[in-house]
Amino acid sequence: MITRIISGLIMTVAATWCYAVEEPIDLARNAPTTYTVVRGDTLWDISARFLRDPWRWPDIWRMNKEQIRNPHLIFPGDIIVLDYDAVGRPALRLKKKIRSSAHAGRDGAHAGRDRAGQAHAGRDGRLSPQMFSEPMVVPVPPIPPNELGPFISAPLIVEAGELDNTARIVATQQDRVFLGSGDLAYVNNADPTREHWQVYRRGKPLFDPSDRERRRILGYEAFYLGTARQIRPGQPATFEIIAAKEEISRGDHMIPAIQPELVAYVPRRPDLQVDGRVISVYGGIGTAGLHSIISISLGSNDGLEIGHVLALERNRIVIDRDERGRRVPVIIPPERVGLAFIFRTFQNISYALVVQAEATVNTNDFARTP
Repeated sequence: MITRIISGLIMTVAATWCYAVEEPIDLARNAPTTYTVVRGDTLWDISARFLRDPWRWPDIWRMNKEQIRNPHLIFPGDIIVLDYDAVGRPALRLKKKIRSSAHAGRDGAHAGRDRAGQAHAGRDGRLSPQMFSEPMVVPVPPIPPNELGPFISAPLIVEAGELDNTARIVATQQDRVFLGSGDLAYVNNADPTREHWQVYRRGKPLFDPSDRERRRILGYEAFYLGTARQIRPGQPATFEIIAAKEEISRGDHMIPAIQPELVAYVPRRPDLQVDGRVISVYGGIGTAGLHSIISISLGSNDGLEIGHVLALERNRIVIDRDERGRRVPVIIPPERVGLAFIFRTFQNISYALVVQAEATVNTNDFARTP
């Protein structure tokens, strides 16, 4: 009997797995058979041209996990072709644009060419190298990079405890109340081996929405104030303020400046069931729209990765009355209000860009596997 139960469970799991693997890919309405990539495109834009669900990008490209993490780069001028396999499943393939010698030279030696791309021969008939220039060709980014700049180089959320025991301004030049560019600050607990730093002021705490007693703090809003350079180590160390976006004063915190590694994101659905919340909207407002930056109550500890796409949903409870006039709560099925693209993860918090919005996105909305 037990053997039969176990066998049944195995068959059920296998059937469920096969269903997930063989889940049909729905093409977008009027999906093109070919598309030529242009400057300004993003991977998300291109995938939305072909797919009703843009996060299924790896499926239609037949990507494995290694290819998701190290995708082939797509450049303006490349042609994307929609094909079908032997059983009728759609698939995309790439026809690379033939590039000039400036780019071909990365793969091997090449003869000199003139500005028209033709080999140039000298009086003796030998080929000689020629100097020429052309606009730099950069790969298509996953999402609009101009939307993410300050959040890549200067995170505006710090996790709980990150600012504890960090370097802190204990005195200012000539006891000034506020510091600006070129002024000096005196800092305790600064790592003498680090030259470049960022200055922050801690803001309000961000609580775990599932913690009703509001005891678990996931992080703090952080006000990015500017950058500084350590010019003389010590206790306190002497710093010069390089750039001040806001007024800097005694008590403000300092964190070593770190440039995160740029990742070739690929939009995709998480392999696990995600159930988080929107905990803040950049700018201190309570609602977000298309291309707004939001923070999610889950991070790398919860399995989130850069490139994951989450459905933003709203659960509502309305009050009805029964035949006796008594108030009865009615749970409305979740309504999707948008999609969010994870572009940076911390241990317990993630940054996401709203890439699709059917309605306003509010704090406490759910972020779930689509």
